[in-house]
Amino acid sequence: MPRTINIFLISGLLLSGIYANAQVDTTFPTIRIPLEQYLHQVGEKNLGYAAEKYNVSIATAAIESAKVFPDPELSGGLYDNQNHKMQLGHGWSAGIGTTLELGGKRSARIGLARSEAETTKALLADYYRNLRADATLAYFNAVLQYNLMHVQLDSYHSMKKIADADAIRFKAGAITEVDARQSKLEAGSMLNDYYAVEASWKTALVGLNNQLGSSRADTLPMPENLPYKLDRVFPLPDLISNAQVNRADAVAAMNAKKSAEKNLQLVKANRKIDLGINAGITGNGESTNEIAPTPAYKSVNAGIAIPLKFSNHYKGELKAARYGIQQAATQEEQVKLQISTEVTQAYFNYINTHKQVKQFQEGLLTEAQQILDGKIYSYKRGDTPLLDVLNAQRTYNDLQQNYHQALFAYASALVELERSAGIWDIQ
Repeated sequence: MPRTINIFLISGLLLSGIYANAQVDTTFPTIRIPLEQYLHQVGEKNLGYAAEKYNVSIATAAIESAKVFPDPELSGGLYDNQNHKMQLGHGWSAGIGTTLELGGKRSARIGLARSEAETTKALLADYYRNLRADATLAYFNAVLQYNLMHVQLDSYHSMKKIADADAIRFKAGAITEVDARQSKLEAGSMLNDYYAVEASWKTALVGLNNQLGSSRADTLPMPENLPYKLDRVFPLPDLISNAQVNRADAVAAMNAKKSAEKNLQLVKANRKIDLGINAGITGNGESTNEIAPTPAYKSVNAGIAIPLKFSNHYKGELKAARYGIQQAATQEEQVKLQISTEVTQAYFNYINTHKQVKQFQEGLLTEAQQILDGKIYSYKRGDTPLLDVLNAQRTYNDLQQNYHQALFAYASALVELERSAGIWDIQ
């Protein structure tokens, strides 16, 4: 009798052995990286953020450019008073001149450049606000794909055990060949589903590398699959009011309005006249003309030049600067309205995704697991057809996948809420 059982066992394993014992692919090296460390490295290594930082350097350099005074001009020349024909001698001249800016033009330029630099810094902070949120979503997506992969892997292993047992039962004459083939086919189908999800997981890891500014595919960052604390209590009015004041794009819009006001000051200053000042010396050679002989001598001169600002009659630039202030003010109000809308939408989405996760955690998964275990037990006793087991397995798989997707949606909702509110405490 034991020999007969061994024959049945070997035959069953040969029947189901076409499907290998699938395991998580560990053939490529990974580096375990916590979320906090990952976000820190994103801030240091992300190429897009590194490129944006140059805008601040450029704006700072513009402040130095605004401090420049008008360059002085040196002049010099030689002349000949028909010395060859009339013996009136040679001469030379040298001078220096510059423009004396009036009306506070230089200080207005510096003020505008500084205001634009502050706007650039705020825009950089806003870029990082979005980069940090996108990187966190990519991190949580990698966690989601890892969990979905393990759900599919566990389902495959469970079905493979049934297929292995059915192969033995078929040899023993306890079930038909169709049932044995059906369970084997279902195991193979689940294995294919697992391979598809495994590819999505690896793709997500490569996406994390992209955020880190790395093109290496041989070593990939591996997120920590931790029970992240996602529960928060946020008073919606406080979120909106704080975001409208402190969010980086709100600060950028406020600074843009200040820049428009500084630009108006500069336009007004440019309408003031500038004085041209100059000084020079002239040297005249000795004149040997018999009618009017003259000894060599030098003369010194100084003067000013006053432009006639007929162009001030046209006020197009002045009007454009005033319209610029009105436009910036309107844009600031639009940004505040947009912030209010984004925060409110993100808040309600966060509340609703929390309810969905809570629904799963209050018994759905446990009940589905109990039903599946009962169906498998009944099937092994011959009281339940295979179709009922497959339906219970699919229901349990769907619930597990939906639960992990709901967790991801909950985490994403928190990220979007904190992104829109201009706060951050996700660790």
